[in-house]
Amino acid sequence: MQRTIEQLARKQGRVYVYLADAAVGAAFLQQAEAEGFTFTDGERPTARPAAEIMAVNRDRTLNYVGTNGRIAFGSGAKTAGGETLLRVDYAPYAAGEAAFLR
Repeated sequence: MQRTIEQLARKQGRVYVYLADAAVGAAFLQQAEAEGFTFTDGERPTARPAAEIMAVNRDRTLNYVGTNGRIAFGSGAKTAGGETLLRVDYAPYAAGEAAFLR
């Protein structure tokens, strides 16, 4: 069974996805678009470049992660914006590997 970005959007907490390089970022954006995700302003995911860390939201939108979110991601913080912070490494997640949380 292929893992979906929709499955990430349904998780409880704030989901930040790590994209290791440009190829992984492009694959993530293509999958998100194929699943019907958009950026918060309605733009298609593939219309914009990927960033190293992207947020997946419950309303099927994506957004770039700002400075505070990046600090939370890298610092080992347990929460972001009052929600549990889930750090997903997209490459192993998409490959079906068990160890995809950072």
